[in-house]
Amino acid sequence: MSQRLNIVAALALALPLASPSAPAELKPHTLEAFLTYATATESRYLAEAADDDKFLYIDQLTGADRDEAIADLMRGEVLMERLQTRAEDGSEIKIKDGMIHHWVGTVFIPGATLEETLALVQDYGRHAEIYAPQVEQARIIRRDGDTFTVFYRFRKKKVLTAVHNTTHEADYYRRGPTRAYSISKSTRIREVQNPGESDERELPEDNNRGLLWGINSYWKFFETDGGTFVESESVSLTRSIPILAVPIIRPFVTGVPKELLTFTLENTREQLASSEASQSPLTARAFLCVLMARAVG
Repeated sequence: MSQRLNIVAALALALPLASPSAPAELKPHTLEAFLTYATATESRYLAEAADDDKFLYIDQLTGADRDEAIADLMRGEVLMERLQTRAEDGSEIKIKDGMIHHWVGTVFIPGATLEETLALVQDYGRHAEIYAPQVEQARIIRRDGDTFTVFYRFRKKKVLTAVHNTTHEADYYRRGPTRAYSISKSTRIREVQNPGESDERELPEDNNRGLLWGINSYWKFFETDGGTFVESESVSLTRSIPILAVPIIRPFVTGVPKELLTFTLENTREQLASSEASQSPLTARAFLCVLMARAVG
């Protein structure tokens, strides 16, 4: 009986610490590990961006797998894959006191050109309209050529509701008339307490729920016959999950990154695809042209 009481008492003491409202500190070694992971990811990404044969994720598929992936994209599907970056020696990059969420997604936008796609993606002032309700506010803080400093307020609800004020640096690069890519890195993230209320305030980095500590996005754009491929790779950092809070926190920190990336790609395609193209399948001729274009890089 006393042993059972001890267990109950221990759980009672642990529950406040496991609560999703309990603060989670972003520790220096966690941030350092995230930066190490992001740097290794960016190195691989830049090498692929410079190689026509590996430009898109689907370019690295072979034979029937690639053809099937392209056919799925032509049908309007979003291809999503979970990725994991490893160190140069092949070992795992461990994130102590945190979790990395790494996804890549691809869509094909029929009828869209590269210029139209870039114009939409860089029209940050409209992103609160295009990507609502996930994006509540968006604006350009400053622009210097193809470098943007952007403010976003994100809202996400999945068991928990989280609102974050974030700032990002985004750089765009051209590779000829049909290819472009971009790198976006978060430079400031603050969770908002009581958003929209008179007592709204930003929580400090070391005293929030740890539902978003960092996010980098790597985009690629490739125009071909019939439309444009858009690929986005997302690497985000969140708190690790206390054992007792797994049922509450896991759906948020593990599910949200994939869902947000899928939502973003779907809305980008919806905004750009003409009503005629979006209501009818790609013609066989255009599909053949796409396959040929992918085969020759």
